[in-house]
Amino acid sequence: MIKFVTNTTKESKQDLLKRLKKLEFDISEDEIFTSLTAARNLVEEKQVRPMLLVDDRALPDFKGIQTDDPNAVVIGLAPEHFHYPALNQAFRFSYLGLSRLLLDGAPLIAIHKARYYKRKDGLALGPGPFVTGLEYATDTKATVVGKPEKTFFLEALRGTGCEPQEAVMIGDDCRDDVGGAQNAGMLGILVKTGKYRAADEEKINPPPYLTCESFPHAVDHILQHLL
Repeated sequence: MIKFVTNTTKESKQDLLKRLKKLEFDISEDEIFTSLTAARNLVEEKQVRPMLLVDDRALPDFKGIQTDDPNAVVIGLAPEHFHYPALNQAFRFSYLGLSRLLLDGAPLIAIHKARYYKRKDGLALGPGPFVTGLEYATDTKATVVGKPEKTFFLEALRGTGCEPQEAVMIGDDCRDDVGGAQNAGMLGILVKTGKYRAADEEKINPPPYLTCESFPHAVDHILQHLL
């Protein structure tokens, strides 16, 4: 069984599905597991009313969630809002409102804490620096639900009938994809595409099970040696 797992917080699962289908992937919605899904699952489990600091395109994945009179905070990557005027406005609000919420024990849920991600014009800051700043300002530790958290990978495997030791993760992020998967008991294959940079495989211990030039090379290895 194949499952597509992603930390993307800039688009809903439906938008992601449409984009993948345009690229001619033969894929269904239940084959996609995102960090937004994990965040929603946690919000429902905790039965909280979140303040959603996410990209507008991600809001459909929280449809039906009560957000009035918030008693929790969910933060993801929101590039259009992470500029100085917006952040300064958020700071002023946070000082009186958000900080008080968090300091009173309200959950801070980070969709993920990636340091950076890959865009068409190159690498760009991920939500990690902003989550860390919020943690620092409010003296609160976030609950992180996306990669590389162990719970993310185990949740993605739920319903597949596959144990971690029977699963292989292929990704271009050594820490979040490969390191996270291996910490959950899976095999991790690092591909030298996307956000990969030379010597990335030396950044985690244990190192990746395998480093390949591309995704097709990884698949070939799995078919020839792991099945």
